[in-house]
Amino acid sequence: MQDQELRTVAGLLHERNVIDKKIAGIIERPMTAGHLGEWIAAKIFDIDLEQTATSKAFDGRFASGSLQGLTVNVKWYLKREGLIDVTESDGLDYYLVLAGPAAPAISSRGTVRPWCLNSVHLFDARQLLRELRERGVRIGTGTSVLAAQWAAAEIYPQQRSSALVVQPEQAALLRQFASAP
Repeated sequence: MQDQELRTVAGLLHERNVIDKKIAGIIERPMTAGHLGEWIAAKIFDIDLEQTATSKAFDGRFASGSLQGLTVNVKWYLKREGLIDVTESDGLDYYLVLAGPAAPAISSRGTVRPWCLNSVHLFDARQLLRELRERGVRIGTGTSVLAAQWAAAEIYPQQRSSALVVQPEQAALLRQFASAP
C-alpha cells in the first residue's frame, strides 16, 4: 500500500514539474506563488518589476495610472488567513495582495491550498505599519492584519478602496484565476 502511494505521488510530482517548467518558461522565473503572483499583478496592473527578485522592500513600481511611480510589494497568498509579511522599510508605498479563499489560520492538515485568486487588496504600507504599531502587533513575517483592514483595502471583487480602481478589463482578467465553483 505505501509503495503504491509513493509511486502515485512520484508520478504526480513528475506531472507537476512539467507544468511548472512550462509556467517558468512564460514568467521567466521559477514557479512559486511569489514569482507567479508578481507576474500576474504586473500584467494586470501595469507594474514594472525590478530586474532581480532580491529587492528587499518592494517588487516594482506602478507604471501608469494614479499610482504611477509608486513602489509596490506584491504578495499572493493561496489562502487569505489574515496574515501579511510586513516590512518596516520606508521605501515601500503599497502592498498589493492577491488572495485565495478566506480561511482561518489553523492547522493545514487535511486541507488544500488551491492555486486561485478570489480577491485583491491594496494596502497603503505606511498607514498599515502605523496602525499595526498602534495595536502593538509584532511586525515581520506573518503579521496579523484585522478583517476590517482587509475589507477596507479590497479592490476586487468588490471595489471598497478607491486607491486603485479596477477597470472592467482588469476584473475580467482576474476572474480567470478564480476558484472553481
